[in-house]
Amino acid sequence: MREILPVLNGWYAAGVPFGLATVVTVSRSAPRGPGAAMAVGPDDEVVGSVSGGCVEGAVFELAQEVVASGRARLESFGYSDEDAFAVGLTCGGEITVLVRPVAPALDPVFGAVAASVAAGEPVTLATVTDGPAPRGATRAVWPDRVSGSLGTEGLDVAVTADARGELALGATGLRHYGPRGQRREDAVAVFLHSFAPPPRMLVFGAIDYAAAVARIGAFLGYRVTVCDARPVFATPRRFPEGVEVVVDWPHRYLRGTDTDGRTVICVLTHDPRFDVPLLEEALRRPAAYIGAMGSRRTHDDRRRRLVEAGLTERELARLRSPVGLDLGARTPEEVAVSVAAEIVALRWGGSGAPLTATAGAIHGQKHINPSDQGV
Repeated sequence: MREILPVLNGWYAAGVPFGLATVVTVSRSAPRGPGAAMAVGPDDEVVGSVSGGCVEGAVFELAQEVVASGRARLESFGYSDEDAFAVGLTCGGEITVLVRPVAPALDPVFGAVAASVAAGEPVTLATVTDGPAPRGATRAVWPDRVSGSLGTEGLDVAVTADARGELALGATGLRHYGPRGQRREDAVAVFLHSFAPPPRMLVFGAIDYAAAVARIGAFLGYRVTVCDARPVFATPRRFPEGVEVVVDWPHRYLRGTDTDGRTVICVLTHDPRFDVPLLEEALRRPAAYIGAMGSRRTHDDRRRRLVEAGLTERELARLRSPVGLDLGARTPEEVAVSVAAEIVALRWGGSGAPLTATAGAIHGQKHINPSDQGV
C-alpha cells in the first residue's frame, strides 16, 4: 500500500470516498503477499494490485459495491477449473481480500496514517476483517500514541500491544482475539499492517561495484548509504540520486550508526585496513545480511585476521563471503544482481536454485527470522 498512498491521500483530503482492497491472507502460490493493496477511486480510477492481474476485475466490482453500500466485504479467491481466467488465481493459490470504503467520515484515522508513512514515521494500521466486531473498523498504533477504536476497550488494548510488537519487527499479518481482546479465543480477526521505515542498506567502499549495488538496493526499497574514507571516491555524483554518501572510516561510521534485524551490510572495500575493523564491528551487531566481496584467497586471509581479532565461530558464520550467489557474474551490474539475489534468498529462505529444478509452492512462507541468524 505504501506505493499508492500518495494517490489515496489525495482522494481522502478531497473527501472523495474510495474502495480500498487489501490482501489479508494468502496460501500456496499466491502472487502477492499480505498488505498488497488496490483502490478504486473517482471516475473508476484504479491504483495498485492485489493479484498481479488475476482477480482485479472481480475486486474492482467489489470496491464499487462497498463504496455504494458503505459496508466492508471479505472475499476469498482461489483457483477455479471452470472459470480460472475470470475470477480465479491461475497460479493455484488463494488470497483473502478485505474491501472497505474509505472517507474521512468512515475512517477518521486514515489521513494520519498516510501522513506518518509519507514522513517515514513508524505506524501500524489495525483493521477488523471478520467476527463479532465492526468489519472495517480501524485503529492506528504508533510507538507513542493511538487513534481510533475496534469496538471494545479490551480489544483495543490487546491489539495495541500486538501492533507495537509487530511494528518493531516490521511485520504484517492477521491476528485473532475474543470479542473483548481475549488471547485464547479466535472469534475476531484483525489485520495488522505495519509501515516501518524502509530498511537500511550500508555499502562500504565507493567503487564501481558499490554504485551498482546501491542502485539495485534502492530499487528493492532500501534506504542506501555508501561510506568510504577516501573523499576522492566518495562523491555524490558517482552514485544514484537519493543515495546518501558519507566520507568516514567505515568502522567508525558503523559504530555510530543504528542497525536492526532488517539492515543489510555490504563490504566492498577490498582492503584489510578497512575490512577487518569494519567486519569486527558488523558481525557483533544486529543485521539481516553481512556480505564481503573478494576472492577466496582474500576471504581466507580476512577470516584469519578476524579470528585473531577475537571473533567466534558463531559470529563468523554470519558472514556471506565471497559475497553473492554463483551466477557467473562479471560486470558490476551483474555482481549487484548476484548480491541482491543472495539477500532476497536469505530473507525468505530460498535455495537459489532454478525454479525448473524445484517442486512445490513458488512463493512459500519461509521467512527467516534474524534471531535464527545469530542476531
